[in-house]
Amino acid sequence: MKKVVDRARNKFYYRLLHIPLWIWAFWILPGHLTSALFRQGPDRRHWVWLAMVSAACLWRGVAGRLPGSEIIPYITHFGEDKPNPPYRVVCYSVAWIDLLAPFAINLTALVIVSITGKWMIYSLFGIFYYSLVAIIILATIMNITPRARRSVRDDGAEKAWFYLAVWVVAPTQVAAWTMWRMGRFMGLSGESLNLLRLGTFVLVSLLFFTLGFLEKLPRTRRYSLSVAPVGDILVSARVEEA
Repeated sequence: MKKVVDRARNKFYYRLLHIPLWIWAFWILPGHLTSALFRQGPDRRHWVWLAMVSAACLWRGVAGRLPGSEIIPYITHFGEDKPNPPYRVVCYSVAWIDLLAPFAINLTALVIVSITGKWMIYSLFGIFYYSLVAIIILATIMNITPRARRSVRDDGAEKAWFYLAVWVVAPTQVAAWTMWRMGRFMGLSGESLNLLRLGTFVLVSLLFFTLGFLEKLPRTRRYSLSVAPVGDILVSARVEEA
């Protein structure tokens, strides 16, 4: 097993800084609210939901029941086979929904507008968002979702894939938003501009995926645990860098 944490306790600021991250993750979880937020700005529903999410995350964060807010680090060795607490399963399932569902919908909308000239992203949120949510929840139930599985044994690799997804999605969404706001100042026609926006989205995604896959980005180094049978027992071998 590879030891990854030397500290006996997490520092207060480290724990505190994770709370707003999870507030954001749960706040943007309802797809219809997030779609309405970007379409027309915040309304009473958004503020009520934000207050509820903030109160819940502050409560659980202070209690050490959000990932990163634990008083004592939960994962200290890659390869240690111990149960994944329910709060981690829930939080990382939510995080994957936040990462994958809007990303997939944005990409689909850009493909459609490039082909048909019709911008349908808000309709797609209504049609597909909760189907994608259901798929990710099903993957968690089937013990597939990285970092939301029943054991943290393979977190050395799962953590890397999670941060690779963060590195792909966050810059791509920023680039897409920039092209949406600034593209009209480039003097291009509607069709050419739509293709440029789609091309930017795909190229930025591929760039960051490649860098992450090659482990060139922070927290994307993968560690896999070799397991070899000896007699009737499985003996964990050393942790190896992928």
